[in-house]
Amino acid sequence: MNHDNIHDSIDASPLDALAQRLQSEDTGHGADLPQASAAAEPTGPLFSDLGLNEALIAALNDSGYTQPTEVQVRAIPAAMNGADLRVASSTGSGKTAAFMLPALERILAARGDAKRREKGKVYGPRVLILAPTRELALQVAKAADTYGRHLQGLRVATVVGGVPYGAQLKALRGPLDVLIATPGRLLDHMNNGAAILANVEVLVLDEADRMLDMGFIDDIEIIAQQTPENRQTLMFSATFAGHVGKLAERLTRNSQMIDVASHTDRHDNIEQRLHLADTLGHKNDLLDHLLTTKEVDQAVVFTSTQRDADMLADRLADMGHAVAALHGGLPQGRRTRVLQALRMKQLKILVATDVAARGIDVPTITHVINYGMPMKPEDYVHRIGRTGRAGRAGLAITIAERRDIPMVRRIERFTTQRIPESTIAGLEPKMRAPSDSRGPARGGKPAPGQRQYRDDRGAPRFGANREGGFGGGGNGGGYRGSRDEGSSDRGGFGAPRGDFAPRQADRPFGDRPSYGDRPAKPFGDRPTFGGDRPSYGDRPAFGDKKPFGGKPSFGKPGFKAGGPKPGFGGNKRPGQGRRED
Repeated sequence: MNHDNIHDSIDASPLDALAQRLQSEDTGHGADLPQASAAAEPTGPLFSDLGLNEALIAALNDSGYTQPTEVQVRAIPAAMNGADLRVASSTGSGKTAAFMLPALERILAARGDAKRREKGKVYGPRVLILAPTRELALQVAKAADTYGRHLQGLRVATVVGGVPYGAQLKALRGPLDVLIATPGRLLDHMNNGAAILANVEVLVLDEADRMLDMGFIDDIEIIAQQTPENRQTLMFSATFAGHVGKLAERLTRNSQMIDVASHTDRHDNIEQRLHLADTLGHKNDLLDHLLTTKEVDQAVVFTSTQRDADMLADRLADMGHAVAALHGGLPQGRRTRVLQALRMKQLKILVATDVAARGIDVPTITHVINYGMPMKPEDYVHRIGRTGRAGRAGLAITIAERRDIPMVRRIERFTTQRIPESTIAGLEPKMRAPSDSRGPARGGKPAPGQRQYRDDRGAPRFGANREGGFGGGGNGGGYRGSRDEGSSDRGGFGAPRGDFAPRQADRPFGDRPSYGDRPAKPFGDRPTFGGDRPSYGDRPAFGDKKPFGGKPSFGKPGFKAGGPKPGFGGNKRPGQGRRED
């Protein structure tokens, strides 16, 4: 087999090369396709019924899959007929295959034209796929490898932020079938004349709603303007309300709407629970208990900020858990290694932020725990979708303080589901949740031993002189507890001492700086497409308070990025959030 795939977005250190090789060998479909079952008889359409090329059917059969999901049944034939699509589908529904298989069909159909192309001339990709995060882009690239394993000479490149430019420039100059990119880094290459989009036949926007949340709306429109007007556009999003719908109107022509699973998808295979916490110490005690139950195979714990992720991962590692942090402040090589360790079950717990968790597809994740609340109800839906992949059972637990109750009620209204309240013997809360976000139900009184709910959002959450705060003190089990600062010699992933060599104190974890290989700015009369790209991270932590302790943590980045730069054109669009590329 002469399958010449280009994966140039990973830093070329030995550990990164190993992670890349392992990733390319692991061709499981995760949530893209239903679980294979030798005993079950198919009751619906088969992939062979959708008109796919024999080479694609063979690749699916190699993995033991024959029956598509609902979104694949509806989207694949329409896309193969050349229609523009707006597909509303939830995470885990199999949307990646829904756009990748028709895209590969288009490449197969154009093979004759490819032979007539002038040798040495840069034509750019036929298929351009935009994704909001690096992890999701790499997951899509993995799907291209899997589905295209029998397509001779298929060339796939990934262009994402956080890694050097050199290998990406080389890939962009060569023959290319599929380009998978995050908007900010692709715009950088366009700005330097390296990315040619004049021959794009299919433009795919994966998780379009998330890209707009991260502030990529200007980038997307600039990129789309450089592609042919007669291209096919496939947009996949959890919702097409608001700005997403308006963007779809501008980018698509006579598009078909396919609504497979909106945000009201009930996630029947995922049990949801709500635990109320009186204090931060109580919250930590609940988390510690939940993570030590025998039912936990692997868990993702979500925090609201990068700093919280690092600090919580430190605390859990000190307790003996195999744990690592994952967030947008980490170099791409490290993020890749963390995800590979999760897939190989070297890690039991992943502490992550919303942005970094996009694209995580690990079927063995049994629990999702919301330690920090999401910024929006939509993020809650994406969070809990990290478990219960491909029809498996999963458990999603939210630990909420009093200040978090209004967001809990917003989530319940958004999903049209009530999250049942649960308690743990010996860790029962003293407060009770109100009947809605406005406070307790009319006439309601606290039960014996319980406190009346009151909104204390103005009270300090971190670092206050209370039981269980960050600095220890009392018996509340604060973040740092009684730990000796700077005393740990823990290796990577939070595994037992000695599993990984400790890093040297005077250098990062072997990852090269994200922007150290950046090419020079354009010169002369070459047009630009927006100048230097800003690099926003996840939701910022409070103030500029430094982490406690001086020891290095696996989850901490090995470099310090500069502050954000003004966005393209200085325009601020409604609804834009923090962006990461």
